[in-house]
Amino acid sequence: MLVDSHCHLDFPDFADDLDAVLDRAAAAGVEYLLTICTHVSRFARVRALADAHPGIYCTVGIHPHNVDGEPAVTPDDLIALAEHPKTVGFGETGLDYFYRHSERATQQQRFRTHISAARATGLPVVIHSRDADPDMIDILRDEHRKGAFPGLIHCFSSGSDLAETAVELGLYISLSGILTFKAADDLRATVRGLPLDRLLIETDSPYLAPVPKRGKRNEPAFVAHTATALAEALGRSPHEVRAATTANFLTLFGRIPQPNRSS
Repeated sequence: MLVDSHCHLDFPDFADDLDAVLDRAAAAGVEYLLTICTHVSRFARVRALADAHPGIYCTVGIHPHNVDGEPAVTPDDLIALAEHPKTVGFGETGLDYFYRHSERATQQQRFRTHISAARATGLPVVIHSRDADPDMIDILRDEHRKGAFPGLIHCFSSGSDLAETAVELGLYISLSGILTFKAADDLRATVRGLPLDRLLIETDSPYLAPVPKRGKRNEPAFVAHTATALAEALGRSPHEVRAATTANFLTLFGRIPQPNRSS
């Protein structure tokens, strides 16, 4: 059994063949897919996908690229939207200083808003972090002092300082197809120092297709390649890594029912 802990099934890239994409995911053993909200103004579309398919769940939130153009939501706004039973977390949210799509101060404020919602509800926050490690570490530590909150850093590609801080604060780390890239030796070295019981896998599809699918549109079935790469990096068996990352996903996203293996 596999899960794709982060994909974007509402994106136009999947508009023409979503059913076929889901069939291929099932054939690859992917039983749960978490489709991630990037615009709170488009949450209804994301939620409808989760409602339409038993194995799909969703989050609600605003990607840091989009914070300047989206409503200035409060924690209570996010909490109200998350009352839907197939909404299992907040985000994605966080900091992205690589592009200048939105003001840093606004990103930081909205990030804290999502964390507040996570702290209040116990639902995890899905964190995006790119080229912002010092500020990310500072905010995570500051917010943790106000009270613990569950969450993960998705599509992790940062340095060991952020990874170690996240684990220290009780957060999880999710690995994408970047882990399979030839130039990702530093990432693989960082991952080898992390506990398996804090790791998840994802596609971030339609982006970042793993080797050997690079150059193609990414899709949830390809998470199997990331699972294999993670097993190789850790020196563990593929079965152990699949089982552990699935168990970690179901622990973190506790609103998702455990699979019934007795039938």
